[in-house]
Amino acid sequence: MNIKYRPEIDGLRAIAVGAVIIYHAQINIFGYQVLKGGFLGVDIFFVISGYLISSIIFNELGQTNQFSFKYFYERRIRRIFPSLLTVMLVSIIFSWIFLLPDDFRKISESILSSIGFVSNFYFYFSGLEYDSEIGLFTPFLHTWSLSIEEQFYLIFPALVFLCFIKYKDKIFFFLVVVTAVSFLLANYSSFYFPSLSFYSLPTRIWELILGSLISYKEFKNNNDKRVTLLSNISTIIGLVLIILPFLYLDDKIAHPSIITFIPVLGVCLIIHHSSGQEVVSRLLSLKFLVFIGLISYSLYLWHYPVFAFS
Repeated sequence: MNIKYRPEIDGLRAIAVGAVIIYHAQINIFGYQVLKGGFLGVDIFFVISGYLISSIIFNELGQTNQFSFKYFYERRIRRIFPSLLTVMLVSIIFSWIFLLPDDFRKISESILSSIGFVSNFYFYFSGLEYDSEIGLFTPFLHTWSLSIEEQFYLIFPALVFLCFIKYKDKIFFFLVVVTAVSFLLANYSSFYFPSLSFYSLPTRIWELILGSLISYKEFKNNNDKRVTLLSNISTIIGLVLIILPFLYLDDKIAHPSIITFIPVLGVCLIIHHSSGQEVVSRLLSLKFLVFIGLISYSLYLWHYPVFAFS
C-alpha cells in the first residue's frame, strides 16, 4: 500500500470545519439556524483521522514489519503543538488583561487539561454541557475532540502493532469487534448518560476505527481504485448523507448514536469509493476547498476562542 495525497480528503476537512464554525457562530436567518447540525463536522474529522493515521501505521508495518513509535509521535507533536500553544499563549495574555480572577482561573485549568489532552475528562467532570449556553463562553471547550483523538493515537498504534505481529490475520476481526462494541455502547449511553457518552473515547472510537477499516481494506487490496458507475453513485450518496444532517438535525438528538452514523457513513462512502476522478471527488478537490482543508486544524483551534471572548 502506497500512501498518496488525496485532495478530496482536504475538501472533506473544509466541509467539516466550515460546518462546525457556522454552527458555533449561531447564524439565524428568519428564525432558522443555519447548519444547526454543523456540530457533526467533528465526527467527519474523527473518521478522517482514523483513516489517515491507520494508513500510516499499515503502510509502515507492511513495508518494514516494524513500527517506529518515536517517529510517529514526533510527527504528531510537530503537527499539533505549535498551533495549539500559540492559541493558548494568546488566550492567556488576553485573559490576564481582560478577565476577572475567577474566570482567568477556569480558563487556565482548561488550558492545562488541553495541553495534557484530557480536556474531555475536565469538561465532563466540571459538569459542562457542550451545547449549553455557558459553553459558548468557554474558550477551550472545543479541545475535547482533540483530546479524544490524541488518546486514540496513544492507544491504537500499540494495539495494532501487537495484533499485526502476533495475530496478523485477525486485525480486521479485531477492528470490527471494537467498532461494534463502541457503537452499541454509544447508543446506550447517549440516552442514559449523554454527557459521558459525548465526551468519552469508548463511545467515540467506533467513528475513528471505521476510518481504520477502510485503510486496512486498501492495505490488503493495494489501494487499487478505479472510476466506475458505482464509485460515482456511492460518492454522491456519501455527500448527500453528510450535507442533509447539517441542515435538518440539531443538538437535541442523542449523540453519538445511530443517528450520528448517517454523516459518518457518508464520509466512509466518499473515502472508500473515491479515486479522485468522480464528480464528487473533483468537487471536493477544488482549490479553495483544498486550501481551507489544509488550514482546517488552525481554523478549528482559533474559531472557538474568538467566539467565546467576543
